[in-house]
Amino acid sequence: MNYKDYYAILGVPRNATQDEIKRAYRRLAMQFHPDRNQGDKSAEEKFKDISEAYEVLSDPAKRAIYDQEGYVGLKSSGYRGFEDISDIFQSFSDLFEEFFGFSFEEGPSKKKRNGADLSTEVWINFEDLFKEETQIDLEIERWETCETCQGLGYDPVKGVKLCEACQGKGKVHYREGFFRVAYLCPECGGKGSTFVEKCPSCKGNGRIRRKRSLKISIPPGVEDGSIFRLQGEGEGGLYGGRPGDLYVRIRVKPHRYFRREKNHVFGEIKVNFVSAILGETLTLPYFGKSLEVRIPPGTQPEEELILKGEGLPDWRTKERGDLILKVKVELPKKLSPEGMEILKNLAEKEGWIKSDSRNGDSLEGKKKEKKSDPKPKKEGFWEKFLFGGKDA
Repeated sequence: MNYKDYYAILGVPRNATQDEIKRAYRRLAMQFHPDRNQGDKSAEEKFKDISEAYEVLSDPAKRAIYDQEGYVGLKSSGYRGFEDISDIFQSFSDLFEEFFGFSFEEGPSKKKRNGADLSTEVWINFEDLFKEETQIDLEIERWETCETCQGLGYDPVKGVKLCEACQGKGKVHYREGFFRVAYLCPECGGKGSTFVEKCPSCKGNGRIRRKRSLKISIPPGVEDGSIFRLQGEGEGGLYGGRPGDLYVRIRVKPHRYFRREKNHVFGEIKVNFVSAILGETLTLPYFGKSLEVRIPPGTQPEEELILKGEGLPDWRTKERGDLILKVKVELPKKLSPEGMEILKNLAEKEGWIKSDSRNGDSLEGKKKEKKSDPKPKKEGFWEKFLFGGKDA
């Protein structure tokens, strides 16, 4: 599959606005239009490329997929592109009329019009990423093909009659400069026929505006910003054209305590200083289940505990990431006299404080003693942070 840089094909920057994209396409369409380059296959291929680039970059949903996953991701999402020149004329008929004030010769395929693609977004909770499947009810408003006339616009029982103004051709021809110009027939609107009677349901429009409820399934572990394509759930086509597609962007609400990086989940776990020293096994509530988290003896503040396979699954491969917990050691702000005595005894026994720190000397006397000591000993950890230290 050859890579296509749509921005380079149109000659616009990646942050180009829709107006800039449309202007670039108009200029290139004038230059490479087949009527102006008859028999030139390279110009025809260029015309196809710029039309494909415009179709993608002018559609917010397709452009988002292309920007996020590139040309391969766009093809993987089901994008088909154009099969031939007639597809381009069919899709961009209204655009060409806007650009040039007339329609180019394009053959009878104009009668079919495919429905437009739609895009929307839905929000899910972080907790939903751990479920086997999340069902979302989505309501959209769209143009649907009229069921009575199947998008034809006329009463199918009474049928149609040949347009007398264009003799069924749908357009009136004449030449203008390089172009063979074909104005749409004002009587039949380019259809080549007129209604005997309009469809009573859609009043000749071929489509009816409706609200439709859809249920979509979101797999576990889906990433924020992922886009899913629902084929055929866009707007209905006309005159036998196929319906468009619906592109749904998934947005994930941030969690208060956890965050993700790829398929790994990061969080914090609080333990008291005794558990950090002696070790302990804690029970952690974790998205529909409980995890046994072992705190090894001598765990240090900010140390990370890794629970293999407890992260999020890759929604494509199903392989799970890890849960990574950063340890936050909590120190008590107040201790009872009994607790303080026990800690002092422990600190003295373990050598965390000097034995003479328990005598009754005044602080002033200690300061004088320290001044006379030419090489003061470095304070222990507990003496400095728990018992006040030299600056207390």
